[in-house]
Amino acid sequence: MKREKYVYNDSTLQYEKLRLTPGEKLTRIIGITISLIVCSAVIFGLAYKYFPTPKEKSLQRENQQMVFHFDNLKSDFGLIAEDLNQLQRKDADVHRMIFGLDPIDDAVWDGGVGGHNKYAMLENFEDTGEMISESLEDVDKLKRKIELQRESLDMLFKMASAKEKKLASIPSIKPVVEDKLKRKIKHLSGYGIRFHPVHKVKKFHKGIDFTAPKGTAIQATGNGTIIRVEKKKRGYGLNVVIDHGYGYTTLYAHMKTIDVKKGEKVLKGQKIGEIGSTGTSTAPHLHYEVRINGKAVNPIDYCLDGLSPTEYKELVSKASEENQSFD
Repeated sequence: MKREKYVYNDSTLQYEKLRLTPGEKLTRIIGITISLIVCSAVIFGLAYKYFPTPKEKSLQRENQQMVFHFDNLKSDFGLIAEDLNQLQRKDADVHRMIFGLDPIDDAVWDGGVGGHNKYAMLENFEDTGEMISESLEDVDKLKRKIELQRESLDMLFKMASAKEKKLASIPSIKPVVEDKLKRKIKHLSGYGIRFHPVHKVKKFHKGIDFTAPKGTAIQATGNGTIIRVEKKKRGYGLNVVIDHGYGYTTLYAHMKTIDVKKGEKVLKGQKIGEIGSTGTSTAPHLHYEVRINGKAVNPIDYCLDGLSPTEYKELVSKASEENQSFD
């Protein structure tokens, strides 16, 4: 049953049925509609805030898990950054102690990433923008340090390779393969003033004479290139000169046979010939010289292999005696 409203008419002194004009009806409808919308919005807001849907609850849980794992990830980045800093300190020690070079400058290592703020758009995220922006900047710094360290290690590798090449080239082993001198030193004529066996006068002996039976193998004392192969009837007789680079050359004289040719590359320990007694020689032996920039030096300082400190001391002592040379 439709509910009707009545109002008192002062003119007729009677209650009359309420009749609204079309405009009044529209105003009432609009007012009611607005009130419903406002009430609905308030109710929806309260329900959204205090009564989330199952899907919203799931998203909230996922968000909490993301924040938790993000914090752990940020902590891991900190640990990685510290490990990288320790690696940089070791890198600096290697530069200083081994190669004598300046390490990565601290200002360069700790410098930031230049340019505009490429994460400015994240500032629009009120709750997480700052956290994400800081983390991404930390990642950029870490990536930059890793690149600096990679470049530094590449340079260290190149320098180490060059140093390894130099160490392999500098004469450092005895030229006689079957080195009986290691066990018992009987006959050895060293560097310095010696009595010449042929000319019967004292002369400066530029090398060391290693005595061994004919046919004993002779080895290159360092990596290098054969720059001279001679076959003389006097003087050094059959002899070979090796250029080791870095200013070093070695001479092997009075050989019985030569197994290499001029221009050939040889490696440390490679057989280059056999001991003989060719040229101006009185007995089978190898006359061995070491030269630096063309100047003869004492080869005893470059015979470091296979000798104990006692044996090396004895070898130095014998090589220093003013005795008769074999050539």
